[in-house]
Amino acid sequence: MGPDARAAVLGERILTDLVRVADVDPALLVTDFRSICSEDAVRRRLAAAEVLFTGWGCPPLDADALELMPELRAVVHAAGSVKHHVTEACWERGLLVSSAAAANALPVAEYTLAAILFANKRVLDSAHAYRAARGHVDPLRRYPAVGNYRRTVGLVGASLIGRRVLELLRPFDLRVLVHDPYADPAELAALGAQAVALDELLTRSDVVSLHAPELPRTRRMLDAPRLALMPDGATLVNTARGSLVDTAALTEELVSGRLHAVLDHTEPEVLSADSPLYDLPNVLLTPHVAGALGGELDRLAASAVEELGRYAQGFAFRHPVDRDRLGYSA
Repeated sequence: MGPDARAAVLGERILTDLVRVADVDPALLVTDFRSICSEDAVRRRLAAAEVLFTGWGCPPLDADALELMPELRAVVHAAGSVKHHVTEACWERGLLVSSAAAANALPVAEYTLAAILFANKRVLDSAHAYRAARGHVDPLRRYPAVGNYRRTVGLVGASLIGRRVLELLRPFDLRVLVHDPYADPAELAALGAQAVALDELLTRSDVVSLHAPELPRTRRMLDAPRLALMPDGATLVNTARGSLVDTAALTEELVSGRLHAVLDHTEPEVLSADSPLYDLPNVLLTPHVAGALGGELDRLAASAVEELGRYAQGFAFRHPVDRDRLGYSA
């Protein structure tokens, strides 16, 4: 993993647990497999390694890297997606792979729940109105349809995060629609949601929340025609990837005031300084904070250490990565 990832993820308590379950040198950090070729001590450790404990910033585990690790049997990732470093060479070697994606899904789902409830309650709008008025504001007159009772929420993607959002929404009096071509409609119904086509979801939803993976076929899936399907006053929540949305088309809708948005991901990832999205009163723009941060990183690391402990005892991973599912997941 990268040095920043180690500093953030491997705190003193986690390191204590890690050393308890594995023969590991906490001081050894590999950030580039090519650069260590001349370091005999590191090469010897890699040659004997049975498991890699990885995180953000891990270099690709390609065929050349795997040649350095003839004893490698598993990769335990203390973060979400493994697509950046687990290559076809890993699957061809037959490596077992685990990810802490399920642990990372929790804070993203919590952020999404807050965004949905605040959007329907028009919290952002009323806060701006109150700041501008600096006096009495009549919310009933300004927002006569405000509230979460029997509003419709559309989730695009029944991913780990999407399913966790479904669970968090169950106590509320909301109608929930889901679009996911790979999900079983009966399973979604059991979770309290109705499976629908994407265009129908956009047309019917007061809030649309994106939880689809970044794939060639999902790039700009919300283009200008599809954004136009959303009802006036609807809110788009994006905690997934900015590439799922046509930024120019969304900006046009938001500048017009027709739609609202809560955006934790944009394309580009950091918008230009002159983007109007920074200042629009109908936009809440956050710098990629929905995922695990601060103390929440302990949950990811603890999940990975638990997986390592299961491996050491001969048990199957609780959160294995399925090679076949990587083609349509994050």
